[in-house]
Amino acid sequence: MSALYVIGVGMTTFGRHIDTSIKQLVAQAIDLALSDANIERQHIEEAYYGNCVQGYMEGQHMIRGHSILLEQGFQGIPIFNLESGCASGSMGFNLATRSLLSGQADIALAIGAEKMVSTDKDKMFNAFSSAWDTTRTEWQMGVIKEMWEGFEAPEGSTSTKPYSPFMDVYKGEFFNHVKEFGVTQAQVAAICAKNHQHSVHNPNAQFQVPYSVDQVMSAPPITYPLTLPMCAPISDGAAATILCTEAALDKYGIDKSRAIRIAGSVSGSGVERAVDDFDNHIVTRLSRKLYEKAGIGAQDVDVVELHDATAVGELIEVECLGLCPLGEGGIFAEQGETSIGGKVPVNTSGGLESRGHPIAATGLAQIHDLIQQLRGEAGARQVEGAKVALQCNVGGFWGVEEASAHVALFTR
Repeated sequence: MSALYVIGVGMTTFGRHIDTSIKQLVAQAIDLALSDANIERQHIEEAYYGNCVQGYMEGQHMIRGHSILLEQGFQGIPIFNLESGCASGSMGFNLATRSLLSGQADIALAIGAEKMVSTDKDKMFNAFSSAWDTTRTEWQMGVIKEMWEGFEAPEGSTSTKPYSPFMDVYKGEFFNHVKEFGVTQAQVAAICAKNHQHSVHNPNAQFQVPYSVDQVMSAPPITYPLTLPMCAPISDGAAATILCTEAALDKYGIDKSRAIRIAGSVSGSGVERAVDDFDNHIVTRLSRKLYEKAGIGAQDVDVVELHDATAVGELIEVECLGLCPLGEGGIFAEQGETSIGGKVPVNTSGGLESRGHPIAATGLAQIHDLIQQLRGEAGARQVEGAKVALQCNVGGFWGVEEASAHVALFTR
């Protein structure tokens, strides 16, 4: 891959921003990224805007990025509107790398933003229900239920309050892992507790409260094995990333000591496969391709941000990324290997469970945190000597796996 760099990152705090508009959130994230890169607004040659729910929540079904960015001074340049579920921001990043490599631009901006928090709880949770094929909802839910067929959750382990239908997806994936590898709820709780411990020192995180494994296990239930702290909250927020070619570093006098090289960026979609065919899992397939293209292996990775919409998601992705053997993601966490100071720290930001999950912004927030790590700017969350960082962001669901995914490597 030709030399491309991340030169600027910015994000808002994630959380309940009831009195802040999506335009204000985007402006905050972009201003931070421009300041971080030390470049001017007019230097941006293309913009990629990721968003999932503003059509549903506010009626802005078309020109979502244009309605925000033109007003903020990004006029005359190509603005691309993107939606790929929770991977929307990452898809903008991936398309920006493709454009830079093709010579279409020297500097590009990728943004992801959502306003999801609402007093209408049913509407808020139903925003997720189009992240699968709505014409085949009955089929999709049937596939998911087959994953936990034969298993009964303990009495009282399902919430009586509304929750995202995607929590049932992770319930199915958990029970499939129980059947195949014998994982336990306590192992999922160990992953969750680790992430909440990491979040304590992240000022951008929606939650910054530590939990023990016992506290996670005894927290209010969502749907077994998931308790409340194991699940990403509904969030508002925005994140932005500025990318450039090597030529642009000199052209605009960019500080090369803070420019982080993009070693690889790979995206792809789900496939029809058997539920136990992990060798063809979307994250396994894409990470294999990424490692080959970048000439970097899983054993070389120093720090990871991955998609823990629930702690079950992290358990599976750690394995599919090759960071530990298949079936041992829970054991890996229990042994402290994914904690700061462990073999390969994962979600030092606190992950989606703690940082929050404004869905289209999540992938770029992951990149924000990895760039901080590689620059040595992560403060109390710093992974000592981090030189190689790995990102994994997934979105939507189709069949037995995610519909969309992006994986990327960054090097200092």
